[in-house]
Amino acid sequence: MYRAKRAASLKAKRRVGKYELGRTIGEGTFAKVRIAKNLDNGDHVAVKILDKAKVHKNRLAEQIRREICTMKLIQHPNVVRLYEVMGSKTRIYIVLEFVMGGELHDIIATSGRLKEEEARRYFQQLINAVDYCHSRGVYHRDLKLENLLLDVAGNLKISDFGLSALSDQVKNDGLLHTTCGTPNYVSPEVIDDKGYDGALADLWSCGVILFVLLAGCLPFEDDNIASLYKKISEAQFTCPSWFSAGAKRLINRILDPNPSTRITIPQVQKDPWFKKGYKQPVFYEQCQASLDDVDAAFGDSEEHHVTEEMEGQPASMNAFELISMNKGLNLDNFFESDKKYKRETRFTSQCPPKEIIDRIEEAAKPLGFDIQKKNYKMLMENPKAGRKGNLNVETEVFQVAPSLHVVELKKAKGDTLEFQNFYKTLSTELKDVVWACDDEIQDRSSSP
Repeated sequence: MYRAKRAASLKAKRRVGKYELGRTIGEGTFAKVRIAKNLDNGDHVAVKILDKAKVHKNRLAEQIRREICTMKLIQHPNVVRLYEVMGSKTRIYIVLEFVMGGELHDIIATSGRLKEEEARRYFQQLINAVDYCHSRGVYHRDLKLENLLLDVAGNLKISDFGLSALSDQVKNDGLLHTTCGTPNYVSPEVIDDKGYDGALADLWSCGVILFVLLAGCLPFEDDNIASLYKKISEAQFTCPSWFSAGAKRLINRILDPNPSTRITIPQVQKDPWFKKGYKQPVFYEQCQASLDDVDAAFGDSEEHHVTEEMEGQPASMNAFELISMNKGLNLDNFFESDKKYKRETRFTSQCPPKEIIDRIEEAAKPLGFDIQKKNYKMLMENPKAGRKGNLNVETEVFQVAPSLHVVELKKAKGDTLEFQNFYKTLSTELKDVVWACDDEIQDRSSSP
């Protein structure tokens, strides 16, 4: 097994309490997510980092606190587990289960539609987990393929369940209201924004997900947002000819634009197509879960604040993180990979990190990209809209040895094919900087 050696002189460690933070694996308006290592037991987790100022500015602190309290009580095998919450003066740290299998979205993007039996198994796990959370008063409100992860055994894990306050708010009428985050998956009543039932809205999204698993494409698509909303509101979609009669019937009952006549989750669970081969998950819940850490994280008392140690050098990467970048997260162990659909890529370089960043900037600017840099991270934004809007690319340099760095480029926004074309052009300009490309990194990380 390849082991990335750490030199004693490397000081690029970012610690929060007992956790050593690694690379960023996700970023949004309110939060970013990093891989982290529990220094007490060596386990790896995911840490969602929220900016307290943004949370308070949007008046979401109390709702997020309540939902985190609820999520600590959610213990289902198909839902990403929330372990603990920590707070500092400026940040809230939510420690979550780290799921190595990657996104279900990547399977569809790489291999196309699934066989009906496989799609049904994922859908059964999805419905069972959603129903469990609904029974405890927790709603997702942003269910989509990108929020469905897989563990190393190929089992579904729903992420961000219960943290809906980051995008949704409850108004005085007691109904949920939202600005649509992922319009292709949202129900007509969410688009209408007159208040909606969270359970029925989640089920609509589950129906869209089932359609995508079976068809390999979305049921509602349009470049014009108004036209897209019209298609959703009127449920203008057609099931492909290869859908079985049972699958068509169930999808049509779920994607009913009228929430008062839409099928419910208990009715879905009684549907003959759903019940075929269904296995009830067996799991045990802990009787108690402490909520003391939640109150401390949101409080102002410095006595309960977690210790933060951050340094402005390129982040060092251990063997686990290097392997997870190339083995677990892109599902190469389980599925054939089609390079043209990859939304992130990386290379190694023996050049100093500052030189790497400067050379990438020099190569990207003539291609029309605006550059934002901070330490050894870079955001490249192309204001010229492509097929799916502007192409934004995030770049970060990691240190794996004193004279060896991994450079990760990740599509943050835009079309995946355009991202791959950009990387092809960029890599040509960086021939003297690149030491090994993505495939070679994988070969080396798996070598003895």
